[in-house]
Amino acid sequence: MLGFPSALKIYLAVEPVDMRKQFNGLWALAAETLREDPRQGALFVFTNKPRDRLKMLYWDGSGLWVLAKRLEKGRFSWPIGSDRTKLALTPTALTMLLAGIELKDGAQKAWYERSA
Repeated sequence: MLGFPSALKIYLAVEPVDMRKQFNGLWALAAETLREDPRQGALFVFTNKPRDRLKMLYWDGSGLWVLAKRLEKGRFSWPIGSDRTKLALTPTALTMLLAGIELKDGAQKAWYERSA
């Protein structure tokens, strides 16, 4: 399991994306659609329409990371953000999402939505 520092900013793209996108395509989504600068050290999380694949984009200061996961069975629970574009999560909430814990209706469970 991945561990995330508590100060890490995490932005989850609410809408599904084309999982064929790699470094440059995900960078463009983070910058243009989510309106965040990937160079600021945040982690960006994307999923596909069936929610059985996930990609994360992270700039560590010297290079760009793209991490991918494909579920063999099941789907990721994907919360809905208040602006319908992105949702800021705490590292704990992301860990729960990756572990398959249901995060229904992100706005209803305010304890896991990070304030911007």
